[in-house]
Amino acid sequence: MGYRVVVVGATGNVGREMLTILAEREFPIDEIAAVASSRSTGTDVDFGETGKVLKCKNIEHFDFTGWDIALFAAGSGPTAEYAPKAAAAGCVVIDNSSLYRMDPDVPLIVPEVNPDAIDGYTKKNIIANPNCSTAQMVVALKPLHDAAKIKRVVVSTYQSVSGAGKAGMDELFEQSRNIFVGDPAEPKKFTKQIAFNVIPHIDVFLDDGSTKEEWKMVAETKKILDPKVKVTATCVRVPVFVGHSESINIEFENEISAKEAQDILREAPGIMLVDKREDGGYITPIECVGDFATFISRVREDSTIENGINLWCVSDNLRKGAALNAVQIAELLGRRHLKKG
Repeated sequence: MGYRVVVVGATGNVGREMLTILAEREFPIDEIAAVASSRSTGTDVDFGETGKVLKCKNIEHFDFTGWDIALFAAGSGPTAEYAPKAAAAGCVVIDNSSLYRMDPDVPLIVPEVNPDAIDGYTKKNIIANPNCSTAQMVVALKPLHDAAKIKRVVVSTYQSVSGAGKAGMDELFEQSRNIFVGDPAEPKKFTKQIAFNVIPHIDVFLDDGSTKEEWKMVAETKKILDPKVKVTATCVRVPVFVGHSESINIEFENEISAKEAQDILREAPGIMLVDKREDGGYITPIECVGDFATFISRVREDSTIENGINLWCVSDNLRKGAALNAVQIAELLGRRHLKKG
């Protein structure tokens, strides 16, 4: 027996990726529904490469009663309206928006990092998916934290435009084309030109000068990994279509060498270590696209602090940063709570 699964926001980048990954991982499904806003009603979406085409249903009229799991990729506005309705109807919501991440009654889950926390989902029947940049980082931090106890993390991100949705990808493409032919490259989605540029600004500014994206990385890492870990982040948008990269500096309480860190990461779940100290012996965003893994390269000791490690972390933000993690949560939920058959 399988599950009855709903994908909400099925026409967006992440919603389509959720459908693809559900099919790729052969998630046990008896029935699947694609749901979106009224303007997308009737739109055809592919269920991965199964050959099955789904017609989008209007969320305003969708009844979640009798459905097991709803994967939400619809943004905070629609989620605020419809996720509680789905949860009240007995359908477990796995939400990709930021709406519920810091709610103390909603578990924030990365299955490789804090699987036991999923047991708290029954309080609201909702599980939160973390921010894309947080998800890949904590996958890398968890095995190292277990080995040598992390005190402090300093991270700088290089985040692709797909993190800003289809509009972000379209703007990079159009600006790049316009620059080559001599046309204006006016910013619309982003605050400055993104083509051939980098923008140290993701989400809104907060009173302390940080951005909300940076705050998310701090707060979510503490909730998922350990509230005692100190985190500081600088989040930057770069002219890359898909794939987030991070330069991570880690300070530990206990001694750990680069070789030990490499050995730990090589065996860690969800991690692929590609770390040859030679030309091309590392992973870049282009190479991570379409892959399930979080890639780690450039592991080395930081001689400026007592127990320090630097590393480079790359992952497909539409996969591990969003859709893949949501499907992994559904798999974990199935194994621990919603057993069929």
